[in-house]
Amino acid sequence: MRILFVCHRFPFPPKRGGKIRPFNIIRHLGEQHDVTVASLARSAEEAQEGQGLAKYCSRVIMERIGPSAALARMVARLPSATPSSMGYFHSPALAHQLRQTLARERFDLVFVHCAFVAPYVADAIGVPKILDFGDVDSQKWLAYSRSRSFPVSLGYWLESRKLRRMEARLASRFQLCTFTTRAEMETLAGYEVGVPLGWFPNGVDTEHFRPAARPYDPDTIAFVGRMDYYPNQEAMTTFCRTAWPLLRARRPRLTLTIVGADPSPAVRELGRLPGVTVTGSVPDVRPYLHAAALTIAPLNIARGTQNKILEAMAMGVPTVSSVAAAGGIDAEPGRDLLTASTAQQYADAILRLLEGPAERRRISEAGRDRVLSHHSWERSLRTLDGLIDLCVRSHAGVLR
Repeated sequence: MRILFVCHRFPFPPKRGGKIRPFNIIRHLGEQHDVTVASLARSAEEAQEGQGLAKYCSRVIMERIGPSAALARMVARLPSATPSSMGYFHSPALAHQLRQTLARERFDLVFVHCAFVAPYVADAIGVPKILDFGDVDSQKWLAYSRSRSFPVSLGYWLESRKLRRMEARLASRFQLCTFTTRAEMETLAGYEVGVPLGWFPNGVDTEHFRPAARPYDPDTIAFVGRMDYYPNQEAMTTFCRTAWPLLRARRPRLTLTIVGADPSPAVRELGRLPGVTVTGSVPDVRPYLHAAALTIAPLNIARGTQNKILEAMAMGVPTVSSVAAAGGIDAEPGRDLLTASTAQQYADAILRLLEGPAERRRISEAGRDRVLSHHSWERSLRTLDGLIDLCVRSHAGVLR
């Protein structure tokens, strides 16, 4: 098949959550099909790094979009019914390229990852189209509104309402919509969009993220995630304010390493706390995970799958997670990872692993096994193949 694949973040190298899923889909589809990838680069560095995608697909359509232009397009949409966040991903140059490409070339499938770029191809006719939402972003904006004070909370709430209407409208213009989890799928089903829905989970490279033979430090815990991302910032500032003092009171030598690119000033300030280190960007997160007795994922705002949890589990590093973050993982709390909701629960769960080597080993082995059995990319993408086949066949039947 000839496939046009459109995604909101340039999917190479796959170093962050928004790039990992589309990259693995492209790599998989490119093994058997002729795949044209269209996406946006935010900087000259990203455009240069992105050239490596060429080995996984037939052609790349890339347009640059600068921060000033993106911000201006977001602001311009504030008084309109169009979500401002859509403006961040709108490039007139990319829109023009895609219109020209669809007018002169025939594709057997259009695959879009993320609703933010669905408007580029929503009007395409005569070709089956799949919209991979991944997560339902309107619900994330709603969660933001609940975590902020007025008047910022009102702005997030209005954006969530506009985005929800847009998500429903866009979904109805595709032949199939897909998601990372069943829960995300059921959320959109509640919008009554009237199109088939399906889901296939995120996977993890279990060879790259694998257990190490070297010992861990029983007095080190870690958090891994981009620190320019508000849910990660909120998670760590709250954890350090509430649970960290409880842990240090019990284990004064305990250290916490916050690993992730572009920490905000508030996150950097956490590095002043006793025992806390903020690394900023690192070339490889694996040494930090290998050194830690466990990782934490105390996210109060979490949609879809947290790749940070999958990667830690794949490496045999136990995770203590919020209930919300664990909900995107096909795993059983208490067996494959531990969950908590309050500061005391986090402290108790973390101490349970730090002070019980046998319990840590049990969670470590169960977590790795669960990733191998339920979050391998090979298994997930076989599910995607079935969904694509169903969509293409259904569209062909409609045309007849």
